[in-house]
Amino acid sequence: MIRALPKSLPNHGGNIRQLAGQAGLAEDELLDFSANINPLGPPAYSRQLISACISSLSHYPDPDYGILRQAAALVCGVEAGLIVAANGSSELIYALPRALPVKRAVIPAPSYIGYAEGMRAAGVLIEEPETGDDLSIDWSALEDLLRDGDLLFLGHPNNPSGRLLDMQKLEAAARRRPAVFFVVDEAFIDFVENGVSAVPLLKQGLDNIIVLRSLTKFYAVPGLRLGYGVASRHIARLLDGQLPPWRLNTLAAALGARVINDRGYAAASRKLVAEERRYLTEGLALMPGLEVLPGEANYLLIRVSAALGAAPLRKDLLRRGIALRLCDNFSGLENYLRLAVRTRPENERLLAELSRLLCPAKKSRIRRRTPALMLQGVASDAGKSIMTAALARILLEDGIQAAPFKSQNMSLNSFVTNSGGEMGRAQVVQAQACRLEPDTRMNPILLKPCSPVGSQVIVNGQALSNMTVDEYIAYKPQAFSAACAAYDSLSAEHEVILLEGAGSPGEVNLKSHDIVNMNMARYAGAQVLIVGDIDRGGVFASFIGTMAVLEEWERRLVAGFIVNRFRGQESLLAPALEYTKDYTGCEVLGVVPYLADLGLPEEDSVSFKKGLFAQSRPSGDEGVDICLIDLPHISNFTDFEALRLEPDVQLRVVNKVEELGRPQAVLLPGSKNVLRDLEYLKRSGMAAALKGLAAAGIEIVGICGGFQMLGREIADPHNIEAGGVVSGLGLLPLVTELAADKTLRRQVFIHRVSGLEVRGYEIHHGRSTSNSGPVFDLPPASTADAGACQDSVWGSYLHGIFDADSFRHWFVENLRRRQGLAGYAGPRPVYDLEPAFDRLAAVVRQALDMKRIYQLLGL
Repeated sequence: MIRALPKSLPNHGGNIRQLAGQAGLAEDELLDFSANINPLGPPAYSRQLISACISSLSHYPDPDYGILRQAAALVCGVEAGLIVAANGSSELIYALPRALPVKRAVIPAPSYIGYAEGMRAAGVLIEEPETGDDLSIDWSALEDLLRDGDLLFLGHPNNPSGRLLDMQKLEAAARRRPAVFFVVDEAFIDFVENGVSAVPLLKQGLDNIIVLRSLTKFYAVPGLRLGYGVASRHIARLLDGQLPPWRLNTLAAALGARVINDRGYAAASRKLVAEERRYLTEGLALMPGLEVLPGEANYLLIRVSAALGAAPLRKDLLRRGIALRLCDNFSGLENYLRLAVRTRPENERLLAELSRLLCPAKKSRIRRRTPALMLQGVASDAGKSIMTAALARILLEDGIQAAPFKSQNMSLNSFVTNSGGEMGRAQVVQAQACRLEPDTRMNPILLKPCSPVGSQVIVNGQALSNMTVDEYIAYKPQAFSAACAAYDSLSAEHEVILLEGAGSPGEVNLKSHDIVNMNMARYAGAQVLIVGDIDRGGVFASFIGTMAVLEEWERRLVAGFIVNRFRGQESLLAPALEYTKDYTGCEVLGVVPYLADLGLPEEDSVSFKKGLFAQSRPSGDEGVDICLIDLPHISNFTDFEALRLEPDVQLRVVNKVEELGRPQAVLLPGSKNVLRDLEYLKRSGMAAALKGLAAAGIEIVGICGGFQMLGREIADPHNIEAGGVVSGLGLLPLVTELAADKTLRRQVFIHRVSGLEVRGYEIHHGRSTSNSGPVFDLPPASTADAGACQDSVWGSYLHGIFDADSFRHWFVENLRRRQGLAGYAGPRPVYDLEPAFDRLAAVVRQALDMKRIYQLLGL
């Protein structure tokens, strides 16, 4: 939106409140290029360190600031006695004319206006010699101007030009003019790659050199006010005598002592600034009427043509929510603008707006981002998958075609797409909510745990290899590139992308190599909603704690919270909602009620292990009792979701032999580590119990890994799992070998006994052979595995077999007949997720602030 602006504008950059007010925006809506602050933001530990110091605020700071001065001395390679701590380098500028016998201040123009402001405040005469057209210093002319008792201010690099001083000429001038005080302002030197400081000249005996350092710009904490000076011991004492005691607060002093030696942060900052400075310079060179002057700092000085005018251009940008520094109060820079180097998305936005203003007929080279929103959680199983599905259906109902996306999913429940790719079940369900065909681009990285410290890594639907944790961390940069490419391709085809995170963005041990939470949100340009499960308790502490460990750039992505699974009177939450907003700055955008028996498949094994399948026994004694064996490495337990709908079925999850009883059927599910789970069955006594049930004629059904376990032998020559050869349960005349390649395909078969069609998908390394009867009739020339059956035991590789209503109904009725029961008199259910999606969408739409969510999407 373009707004009218008042005539007066601030003289300094960074007055965010005034600029935002003039632009008619909230402060967090203004993109501020007027202040030259590190685009990387404060070091990640800043909030943690400041929080830890809160208890110290009841005491005065150390008046000598010994720890801070010692840290600065170590960086500069001088004694701590030469360091003067100050409330920003501005405090030192104002103290210099009081501390030194100054007769006149010499400030080459253009220079930082704070020098002249400080001298005027002290009543010092000011001389402002002009620099050349290229804004470089004429050292010969400058030396001729200097007189004993002068205080000469030199920016290194200069603000606003960004030019560096010639150290040799500085040294020569300082030696020839020992009665002149040379003040070298190095507020921005840390941004310069291989920048050379003037401190070594001081160490060489040039006591007339005073170096000023500002920590607030490089470490992105200007609100704390923090700087120091380096001077001869005599001048340092004089300066210190002009400064008030306790001039630095405890928080600033503690943070300064920590950051000043952070070489990793410094290197990352310089790398980012160098890259983005080049990017901005190249982009601005394409804009008619703008000229970028040479410089080395984290800002650019732009000469604007007279036809354009710097002031009108700046106002045009401010109307569009972008603030630049107008340089008309710098001597000789009436038609110049200064702009800070910021992050790539921010720099892209600036260039795009300039292109619209200056090159309206030219198509922008910046690709418009597809609107995106990400759902993250305070923990696993907080409900982010379901919230993503709900929003997907709501958007569909409103005529907007969204698509789900989760860059990395760790799950043992997977699905095979029509193209033969493997992906996580959660994104399959979300695709169904969108009424889209599942696509591996929706879940480009799938991790299937196969041991406590390793997983099979599946990239774009195809198995890559098994990796240990360390191996996968090393591979993550490639994985992230693949995820970003998948996202770009998917987002180009849809109106909105709904992203899902994993676990919690607050996992501090994982953040450095995150590819699924905040880094993915940043890549997608997505705002983030954090979901918390209030039914577990502690949800508001979880919201606050999560925000407390996020870095500043991560916090800026968070647009609000969603309280999930609430039971009770919502008005009772009001104090907690207000407290959370006050503490974090983010609102709770909705309280979603607890939804029992939602009827949608769960992907997370956390839900399964917590008793997702727990059911009460059907009324009367005529129900069908089915046991599902809980394996340590269970996978694709969603194969049996549909059986839970049958009114006469009690589906029991069993992990102890004594819980088995005498059911009508036992289901042996898939496993991501068949050999280890087979050993578990033998060790626990479950294997012997299953053999006893089979001998008694109880129906035993194995799917995929469970099918392999029913056989006589499993060989693993390629070490896919544990390697070697192990004996199976021996309930089927079946021999399996785990092949190097994985079979991934969709299938349509005819069940031989019932004559009914079944559909499903195969995901397995196993190649099984059997001389028993087949379970399915295959199409002519088919090479698929037909399964195996013998007496009451049968199995197959086909996942999703019970999703077919007709076959599932037949299966239950057949169990009833074998039990001697009459057919079920009532109607049998249809396994259809559409009513569940519609019910979910209706409840969530009512609970959430959908107007705000549409605003976040820009719709």
